[in-house]
Amino acid sequence: MCLKLGGATIFEADKDNPIDNSSESWSPKPGDRTIRHPRLDDIRPIQISVPSQNRMKSKAFGSPAILFYVFTVLILIGTGLLCLPQSNAAGKITPFMDALFTATSAITVTGLTVETTATYWSGFGKIIILLLMFIGGLGIMTTGAFLLVLIGRRVSIFQRQLVKESISIMPVNEVGGIVKLVIRIVLISVSVQVIGFVIYLARLLTEMDVQNAIPHAVFLSVSAFNNAGFTAFVNSESISMYQNDVTIIIASTILIFIGAVSVWVVADVLAFKNKIKLYSLNTKLVLTGTIILTIIGALAFFGFEYNNADTISDLSLPNKIMISIFESVSGRTAGFTTVAYDSTEQHTNFLITGLMFIGGASGSVAGGIKINTFAVIVVAVISTLQGRNRTAIFGREISSIIVKRAMVIGAIGTAIVFIFSFILTAVESQYDFIDLLFEIVSAFGTVGLSTGLTSEMSRWGHLILILAMFIGRVGPLALGLAMTQRSQRENYRYTQERVTIG
Repeated sequence: MCLKLGGATIFEADKDNPIDNSSESWSPKPGDRTIRHPRLDDIRPIQISVPSQNRMKSKAFGSPAILFYVFTVLILIGTGLLCLPQSNAAGKITPFMDALFTATSAITVTGLTVETTATYWSGFGKIIILLLMFIGGLGIMTTGAFLLVLIGRRVSIFQRQLVKESISIMPVNEVGGIVKLVIRIVLISVSVQVIGFVIYLARLLTEMDVQNAIPHAVFLSVSAFNNAGFTAFVNSESISMYQNDVTIIIASTILIFIGAVSVWVVADVLAFKNKIKLYSLNTKLVLTGTIILTIIGALAFFGFEYNNADTISDLSLPNKIMISIFESVSGRTAGFTTVAYDSTEQHTNFLITGLMFIGGASGSVAGGIKINTFAVIVVAVISTLQGRNRTAIFGREISSIIVKRAMVIGAIGTAIVFIFSFILTAVESQYDFIDLLFEIVSAFGTVGLSTGLTSEMSRWGHLILILAMFIGRVGPLALGLAMTQRSQRENYRYTQERVTIG
């Protein structure tokens, strides 16, 4: 007897034909009944709990916040080391605020100082400053990932995401090649600094012995490439003693330029060389903006300071041109200088203040709101004035999301400078506003130029500059990170209504 129920074939055995279960190859016989059904134990899903090592238990430990935490920890470690008697040239314990200011300035690659680096700090202290500059310039997340690779540890998905976001140059979902990317960053950065070291060493050996030339060359190369602005020359404000030295000035200009436009722009240029059309839009914006700002700054400095006896009036015409270009490049990002900015014309300082606020490229060692941000804002303004609804340049359209983010970063940067300038003016009311604005923007842009007020300010003034340096280095990056993470799809829109402006 055979029945079919719900797709299952049923055979029922009668009394005369029992089912033989012992048969190796069983087949139904007339009158047998067999019920076929799935073996549930074989197909039932197996549930396995795998604890995530990267799960964040609190939003406080999201990647933007981690930047603040890690920078803070490194600053405190650097402060503690600089407080040690071994770090002080006189063998004394360094006051906490002086150590905190120097550590913050070094890790944020700013270069502002309250004490003379060459004479106040011992060899050990200068090594601490050097390491802080190197880590701060290379990038904390990048440095951490490279150390994990170096000791053979696995870089987790979360750590890869942090590195990707911290260098600000990769597509949002592209995290697979982060380890190779980190190694490439470190190799290129170190290689450029080694080349700089060799050039500086060859020049310094002509005037000092090897024992002094080597540390000076290392310190200068690391400081120049990372746009840190620290120098260790005795009896010299920054590198003013080399104002007429072609080798030092040109080498410094090139190192500062490479560090300020970022390794990625340089790599893009080297990859395509003269094929400008193949450059990415980011590279085109950075190079175009950098060249334009450098020319504007150099021409203005040359014109404003041409007859200034305290700056460049006594130099030959070629040297005036060289120094004008150098001050334009360095004044926007690095803080190296061959002149005293307490002796420059007021309109020169105002121009340099604007350049410092803009800063260098995204993903570079430079600070400021970034030249990419500034370029996008300028292009958006021009497009609007031309009556175009979309922002485009070099045959490419810039998404409205990027334009909005650029506007936000620019607006918040302006607000930060305004607030800090207002507070500093109230705290240090004995100084001129233009000089205080110069110091604040120099700190916020992590440049390090000074009119000489930094070392003369009160502890409250120093604290304000510390906060400005910290926010200037971490703030724009963390803000960009936060906006990227919070970007979400909108399921509805409100009705539009006109608002009167202008």
